[in-house]
Amino acid sequence: MGCVSRKQQNKPFHAPFEKLKERAREVRRAATPVHPGPRPAPVTEPPPSTREPSDGELWASAVADVEPLAPGPALVEAPAPSRRPEPFWHPDLDAIRELEALVSGEAPFDLADTDEFIEGRVPGLDPGIVRRLRRGEFAVQGHIDLHGMTRDAAKSAVDEFLRSSRASGKRCVLLVHGRGIHSKDQVPILKEALKTWLATARFGRHVLAFATARPADGGAGAVYVLLRRNGR
Repeated sequence: MGCVSRKQQNKPFHAPFEKLKERAREVRRAATPVHPGPRPAPVTEPPPSTREPSDGELWASAVADVEPLAPGPALVEAPAPSRRPEPFWHPDLDAIRELEALVSGEAPFDLADTDEFIEGRVPGLDPGIVRRLRRGEFAVQGHIDLHGMTRDAAKSAVDEFLRSSRASGKRCVLLVHGRGIHSKDQVPILKEALKTWLATARFGRHVLAFATARPADGGAGAVYVLLRRNGR
């Protein structure tokens, strides 16, 4: 008789369930889920590039629905001028206007002059004030000498002098114009000019009155000027 190994001797003669066990193991292995790895990111296509419209295309789109206007008349007549209203008048207006001119310095001065003196005052000013000015009772707080100046230079100098004197609070100043002894025909040109300048609005806005000075302050060759107070 042949030799039989120990393994064969221990193996049962008939094992009908051996293959069944092996099949069960295969089924279990097939049923065990397999964990998949990370999914690859989906591939996305880049969006189609958009082109910016040009200025011409934008303008064409904006005016696509515009309709041209019908041509109008070549000339348009100007409207007829409205009728000018009748001027309003009241009995008190004249007095009010005189008062406004007095305050603003645009009122004409009451003038008096001879070959020796000149004098003027704004309308409504107390005559007693002019008499005091003529007698030299107001203290002279400043003076300007116009000798040797041309007419234009003297006018500018007097304008600036009166303005600055009033701004500094002075009330009475002296303008030395001379007697005209050395001028042509010995005519006091600046004296006549001062009489006109001081009575005009440009200078009158600063002046209340003026009068030829006393001999001690220059006599017929100088003029006292009484200035307005600031704010008047």
